[in-house]
Amino acid sequence: MQQAVSLGLVGTAAVCLIGLWPYSPALAVVASALCLLAYSGLLAIEFVLMHRINRSDAAPRARPTELLGAWWGETRVAAQVFAWRQPFRSNALPDQLGDPGLKGQRGVVFVHGLLCNRGFWTPWLRQLQGGRHAFVALSLEPAFGTIDNYAGQIEQAVQQVSDASGLPPLLVCHSMGGLAVRAWLKTPGHLSRIHHVVTLGSPHHGTWLARFGRSHNGKQMRQGSGWLGKLAAIAGQEEKAAMAARFTCWYSNCDNIVFPASTATLQGADNRFVSGAAHVQLAFLPEVMRATLAMLAQGPDR
Repeated sequence: MQQAVSLGLVGTAAVCLIGLWPYSPALAVVASALCLLAYSGLLAIEFVLMHRINRSDAAPRARPTELLGAWWGETRVAAQVFAWRQPFRSNALPDQLGDPGLKGQRGVVFVHGLLCNRGFWTPWLRQLQGGRHAFVALSLEPAFGTIDNYAGQIEQAVQQVSDASGLPPLLVCHSMGGLAVRAWLKTPGHLSRIHHVVTLGSPHHGTWLARFGRSHNGKQMRQGSGWLGKLAAIAGQEEKAAMAARFTCWYSNCDNIVFPASTATLQGADNRFVSGAAHVQLAFLPEVMRATLAMLAQGPDR
């Protein structure tokens, strides 16, 4: 799907450039650029909605300059992710398993969000490639199925990384990926099989924007959905506290997909606020990547 969209935009831009050039080179360039950057207008609408909805949220209010910077940052990062890495380079960096040298060093399982695949994580995989940390980056299927159905793939990835490293893995999740991992963790005994979970802009309490979703997983991410209510229903307070203590949740006041901003937090978790970062952009901030990968050096599981 993303291949078709990307090639379609490039083809339309080329037609505009070639067709209009004899009449007006300037018009041809502008028309071509508008074709390529049409998605940026959709992003702008998301930012306007997000800023209005966030007025009643506890997170610090974003300044106009932060909103503008986040919009432009998301425009650039989204093009890299959705027009190149995911549609054409999703398997550029393979999973890292099977090397005896990986034993004794903690590994990572990467779980992406809606409309994504393992190509989303390429900058992270590049940092780990050739090192001593095992990793698996999932491509969740079916793309528009129910979130609960991803548990089998997460189970397999956790087992693979645990076998390769000999240690419970770190789980790094973007957006819907955080909910998929929480659904997997509801199985008794699974919490003891992981080291820690890091979520990046995950709609733990749903997102206002999901009211427009029509897929199974999109509906599940609506605020107040019955699925989210069941996900939060843990038998006792001790279990709930133990679960939250294993989570670090990054969130931002410029997240154009998951808002209000505080919906990306969990009570009792290590909630880390970043000002001025958009939804996809948040996953590639150097400080977020450094702090997350530093957890691989931590000793006891927590």
